[in-house]
Amino acid sequence: MNIDHNILTIITFTPLAGAIVLTLLPDRDKLQQWGALAVTLLTFLFTLHLPFHFDHTAAATAFQFEQNLPWITSPAIRYHVGVDGLSMWFVVLTGLLAPLGVLISWRAIDSRRRLFYVLFLLQQVAMLGIFVSLDLFLYYAFWELSLVPMALLIATFGRTENRRRAAIKFFLYTFIPSAMLLVAMLWLYTRTGTFDYPQLAALAATHGISGNTAALWLASLAFLAAFAVKVPVFPLHGWLADAVSEAPTAAVMVIAGKLGLYSILRFSFGIFPGQSHRIAPLMLALGAIGIVYGALLALVQKDLKRLAAFGTLGHVSVVILGIFAFTVSGIDGGIYQALNEGIGGSALFMLLGLLYERYRTYDMREYGGLAANLPWVVTMFVLTALSVTGLPMLNGFVGEFLVFSGTMQSAIAHHIGWTTLATTGVILTASYMLWMIQKVFYGELGPRSESITAPDLSAREHLALWPLVALFLFMGIASPIFMKAINTAGTRIAETVNHSQGTTVNFEAASSHSDHTDMTTTSSATKGAR
Repeated sequence: MNIDHNILTIITFTPLAGAIVLTLLPDRDKLQQWGALAVTLLTFLFTLHLPFHFDHTAAATAFQFEQNLPWITSPAIRYHVGVDGLSMWFVVLTGLLAPLGVLISWRAIDSRRRLFYVLFLLQQVAMLGIFVSLDLFLYYAFWELSLVPMALLIATFGRTENRRRAAIKFFLYTFIPSAMLLVAMLWLYTRTGTFDYPQLAALAATHGISGNTAALWLASLAFLAAFAVKVPVFPLHGWLADAVSEAPTAAVMVIAGKLGLYSILRFSFGIFPGQSHRIAPLMLALGAIGIVYGALLALVQKDLKRLAAFGTLGHVSVVILGIFAFTVSGIDGGIYQALNEGIGGSALFMLLGLLYERYRTYDMREYGGLAANLPWVVTMFVLTALSVTGLPMLNGFVGEFLVFSGTMQSAIAHHIGWTTLATTGVILTASYMLWMIQKVFYGELGPRSESITAPDLSAREHLALWPLVALFLFMGIASPIFMKAINTAGTRIAETVNHSQGTTVNFEAASSHSDHTDMTTTSSATKGAR
């Protein structure tokens, strides 16, 4: 029983222990903030154990830091946790964003702080649990838990009188498909007698779950619908703009993308590979349309939060496009871009929150000419915009390049047409990001910027933003460090799904991801699977 055997349990439940401690502490001075910061920093330090001790030579199907204990005898439910190349970096990212969320909320949350930080820590428990769970019932428990703290954060700490409506909308959009997910999980259990993901994936690989193709198809749709709403995939994004507009900054940093995208990659592709391949042409189309649709809507927004919300729709749609191409490059790029969305999107929402703290509005028409008085703020905005738009040498470029090149190599119907449409989103993304910066920071002074003299970034705000900015560059020039683990997962997923269709795939070129040491050779890895 060494630290490797218990580390995932420690990571997952440290925020829960912290939440219990915070409920016992008085809500005065900055005690809640310091307590939450200490807990989240400790959790993040624990997550760093994973990449430093991850075995890149292990079999692609193996899970590491695994803990598999009996929990309930009937039905057969186990406490089974583990990570692989797909989930490890999501755990680390979740650990990183939590202390940054606390720092950015230091002054923004000035009442009911104990409730806010307890809910925030519970949300972190749910997210970490989702990424490490290898038992479907355990996973579903964390999945449902993730809905409650987020809905309460929106309803309690939203910025306008519409916050309760946005919270109910978010809850209903995500809870109703989750009920269908539960039904599909129970059907799987009746057919196989297990909730254990590795066993289910092994059965799926040999077509051993069920001979009823119609039932398999309906179960796969139930899984995909629940995950697609959470992403969200166009046109299931009806909750996104309202929830993002109302949610406090720390909550909105984790509200979209990661949980749904990871779940599609893990459970939809792992348990229903044939059905996932069957629906891939539709998902490619929805991904391409979502990229353009999100960018076009962002271009016409006057509210900064809604602009960022529709921009998020476009960014997660890039991931959908890549992973449903079912090439190694596309899946690798999709996973990498999901991490990028978590980093770049969080930086953007943090910066928007800082502007709101100073000027109490998200209306772009109230701004203008801020660059002269806020040089550090505009610098951070520009760096974030360059990352989001995919400037070469920054992290966004690596993910987008692999996604688009991998989709071009796909065997899915109409892949070239949808990829061509999707690439226009790069231009549109640059358009609305640069237009937003020009409108807010340059040109004539707006009413708020003229009447309010606001300070530039404080030391605390620098501390919150610089780790993300450093990652923009580090993940852009040192992508092979991350790709060592990601490519193992991407190769396995592509092989599993294509094998279910009897497709011959060449994985030799894709496996060279882990050997690359610069951006040029990383790009050459896109000559992988067809």
